[in-house]
Amino acid sequence: MADTALTIERHDNGSGGEYIAHVADTDATGKLTWVKRGTARVAEHTLVPAVLRGQGIASELVKALVADAREQGFTIVPTCSYVAAKFDEHPEWSDLRA
Repeated sequence: MADTALTIERHDNGSGGEYIAHVADTDATGKLTWVKRGTARVAEHTLVPAVLRGQGIASELVKALVADAREQGFTIVPTCSYVAAKFDEHPEWSDLRA
């Protein structure tokens, strides 16, 4: 990610949730949504508005999901094509792929 200040919020409603990326000086947000399936989280969608694209925000959202999977002990089903592509780029995450 470039020199943009980024914060990521995590929301979990029990059966699903989302990661929301907030970028300084804009109201636009990026989002990665997931639903729970057993002990896995199904990464359904990664959405970044055009104004925020090209800044590595979607990648940071996936990294936040992966970090939580390592910390909390769940696996990830990368249904979202972007998340699946990131898993293909990072073979060190293969143990987290459901």
